[in-house]
Parts: sequence; structure tokens; C-alpha cells
Amino acid sequence: MAHEHWESVWLKCQEPERTFLQALIQVAVAFHHVQRNNSQGASSMLKKALRRLESYPAHFESVEVTSLREEVEAWLEVLEGCSSVIDPPIPQIRLSSSETSHTPR
Repeated sequence: MAHEHWESVWLKCQEPERTFLQALIQVAVAFHHVQRNNSQGASSMLKKALRRLESYPAHFESVEVTSLREEVEAWLEVLEGCSSVIDPPIPQIRLSSSETSHTPR
């Protein structure tokens, strides 16, 4: 699994990159759960990822964090039955052309 490789990278990182990468890994793990029809496991991982991402600015290390959070939130609503959307787009890591900040709030 990709998330297993990233965990070995994550363990060597320093803050604030460490927590950010951990959140990305949790999103990947969540969609592994989705593929295995484990909506409870997916929901749990997405909540953990969102908690980690909440302290980061709109752009961090060239990643558009705001759009990632929005896509994760949309999936969380679907998994918890709070949305009429059947299949939102899978969250994607989008790179921004300009970085507004490198440090979490």
C-alpha cells in the first residue's frame, strides 16, 4: 500500500511537515477503507485527517489545503449520511502556484 511507504517517510519528518504528511496518509488510509466498504473506518480516518489539517493555512508547502479540506469534508458527509451527493470527487492534492505561508496557524 502507498500509505505504508509514506509512513516510513513521515516518521523521519520534523514539524510542521510531519503532522501535515500524517494527515495526507490518513486520507489515503480512509480511501483504502472506502474500497473495502468500511465506511466507519473511512469516516474515522477522515475526521483524524481534518483535525490535523485544521491548523494549516490555505496553502502549505505548495499544497492547496483549503480545497483538500473541502473535498474530505464532502466525503465525510456522504459517509455519515448527511449528504444527498452519491459520489463526490476523490480528494486530490493540488499544487498552488503561490505559497502564502509555510507555517500552521
